[in-house]
Amino acid sequence: MSDKRTGAQVMCEALIRNGVDVMFGIPGGAIMPFYYAMWEYRDRLRHILCRHEQGAGHAAEGYARASGRLGVCIGTSGPGTTNLVTPIADAMMDSTPLLAITGQVGSHVLGKDAFQETDITGITMPITKHNYLVKKAAELPYVFEEAIFIATTGRPGPVLIDITKDAQQATIVPDWNIKLDLPGYKPNYQPNRKQVREAIKLLLSARKPLIMAGNGVIMAGAVEELRAFAEQTRIPVITTLHGIGAFPEDHPLSIGMPGMHGWVHVNRAIQECDVLFNIGGRFDDRVTGKASTFAPHAKVIHVDIDPSEIGKNVKVTVPIVADARLALQAFLSEFPEREAFAELHGHASDWMEHIREMQSKHQHKQQYLNRSETEHMSLPPHDVYAALTRALNTRGNYRVVTDVGQHQMWAAQLIDWYRPRTHITSGGAGTMGFAVPAALGVAVAHPNDTVWAVCGDGGFQMTNQEMATIIQEGIKNVKVAVINNGYLGMVRQWQELFENKRYSGTPLSGPDFAKLAEAYYWKGITVEDSSQVEAAIEEAYATDGPVLIDFRVEREVNVFPMVPQNKSIGEMILETPHES
Repeated sequence: MSDKRTGAQVMCEALIRNGVDVMFGIPGGAIMPFYYAMWEYRDRLRHILCRHEQGAGHAAEGYARASGRLGVCIGTSGPGTTNLVTPIADAMMDSTPLLAITGQVGSHVLGKDAFQETDITGITMPITKHNYLVKKAAELPYVFEEAIFIATTGRPGPVLIDITKDAQQATIVPDWNIKLDLPGYKPNYQPNRKQVREAIKLLLSARKPLIMAGNGVIMAGAVEELRAFAEQTRIPVITTLHGIGAFPEDHPLSIGMPGMHGWVHVNRAIQECDVLFNIGGRFDDRVTGKASTFAPHAKVIHVDIDPSEIGKNVKVTVPIVADARLALQAFLSEFPEREAFAELHGHASDWMEHIREMQSKHQHKQQYLNRSETEHMSLPPHDVYAALTRALNTRGNYRVVTDVGQHQMWAAQLIDWYRPRTHITSGGAGTMGFAVPAALGVAVAHPNDTVWAVCGDGGFQMTNQEMATIIQEGIKNVKVAVINNGYLGMVRQWQELFENKRYSGTPLSGPDFAKLAEAYYWKGITVEDSSQVEAAIEEAYATDGPVLIDFRVEREVNVFPMVPQNKSIGEMILETPHES
C-alpha cells in the first residue's frame, strides 16, 4: 500500500490509531466511500449493521457505558443523520463518550438543497460537546484526533464529524504528526487542596452527614476510593439512578437511591442532613424535586469535573472541580489520623441508626407489594423482579439494561446492585427504545456476561427491530424481559394519580411478543402467572441464544414511593389514594 490514502482510508486508520475496533451503523449514498474503505480494514474494524440509525446510536452508547471506551456510530446524510439525533442527545445528557460519523453531500452542492442534504452540524450543535463539517481530506487526521480527545476527556460526551463525500474520495498523503491545540478546552482533573481541606472541616463538624455518589464515580473508576472514604468516615452513602453500582448495596453504609422514586428514608435523610457531600452527581430535578426545598439544613460539598454543574441547581458551600477519583484520593490523603475524627464516627453511627429506623418503618412496605393487595393478581410485576434478582445473584456475570418507564424504576428499586457498569439506563433524556439496542452494545463489550434488557411493552416496540441485528451478529448472550402491562405505564400512572384517570393515549395493544421473537429466530416465552416466572427465567438461561420473555403483568400497578412534580422530596406519595 502506497503512502497515498483516500479520505475514507484515513478515517479508518484514524479510528484504529485511537483504539477503536467496533462500530455500529448503516450505509447510504454520502457515506459509501467510508464503507468501501472499511473492507480493507475488516480484520481490525468490526462493523455491526443495525436496522435503524437510532439503534446504532444506542448500541454505541451501551458499548461505551459498559466498557468505559468510546462508542462509535455511523449514518449517511439526511435521514441517516437525523435518526442519530436522539442517541446523540441521550449521550449528551448521560455523559457518554460517543463519536457520530456522518456522510454529507459533495462540497460543490452544499447549501443547494441537494438530495439528502441536511445541516446536521447546525441541528446537533446544542447536543454535542463539539462538531465538525469536514470538506477537505487533509483535515481528517487532525479532526479525528481532536474529536476523540474531546469526546473522552473531561466530562465525556458526544462529538459529531460530518464529512462531505468528495473529502472521503479525495487522495492525500496523511500527516499523522498531530499536536492538538485547544486553548479553550482544558479540563481540570486535580482538586484544589485548600477546598478539599475546607470540605474536610465541614465533614468533621457534621452530625448528620451524607455522601451522594453519582455516575461520575463510575466513569472516573473511583469505586474503590469511594468505598475506602466511606469506611474511613463511616458516613452513609446514597447512590443516584446513574450512580447505581458505584457502592455495593449490601454494604452496611449503603442506604439506597434518592429522588422521585427513591426510598422514603433516603429522601428524609437528605431533608434532615447537615452536610451533603455530592461526588459525581449533577443534582438533576429527578433527585432534588423542588430545588428550593432540597436539603434545607445542609451545607453542600460538590465535586464534579464539569464546572457548569456546580451551583447550577443547588447552592454549594464548597465547590471542587475535579475528577472524582483524584478528588477522593485527595480526601483520603488529607483526612487526619483515624483517632482524630472519633467524634464524627460517633455522630455518624447515631445518624445511621436513625436512618435505619426510618427504613424499617417504610421500605419493607414498598419493596414488595403486600400479599393482601396482590392476592387477586395473577402476575404482580414485583414477582418478576424478585425471581430475576434471585437468578442474577445465583448466576453472577450479568449486566442489566433498562428502558424508560415503570419497569425502569422497579429495576432500580428491586434488583440488588453490587458492581459498577452493571446497571445501564437512559437517565437524563429518558429515551424510550433505549434498552434493546443498548443491550446489543453491552453484549458486544462483554460477550461472557448475560445481558438482560428489561423493557416496557411501549419502549420495546420502538426499537425491537435490532433483534434482527443480534441474530445476524451471532450474539447469544442477550435476554429480553418485557414487563407487559398493556399501557404506556408511567404516563398512565400519572393520569391515574393526577388527571382523574383520564387514560388518554396510554392503552396499548401489541403483538404476541413470543411469536414476534420466534419470527426473529429468538426463543419466545409467554408468562401469565407468578407460578411460571422462575421456570421461564431458568429456561432463558438454559437456552444457547437470545430469548424474549413476555411477562403479562397486572395492568394497573403503580411505582411507589413517588414525589409529585414540583413538590419537595419530603412530600412523597406512598400508595394509591383510596377512594371514599
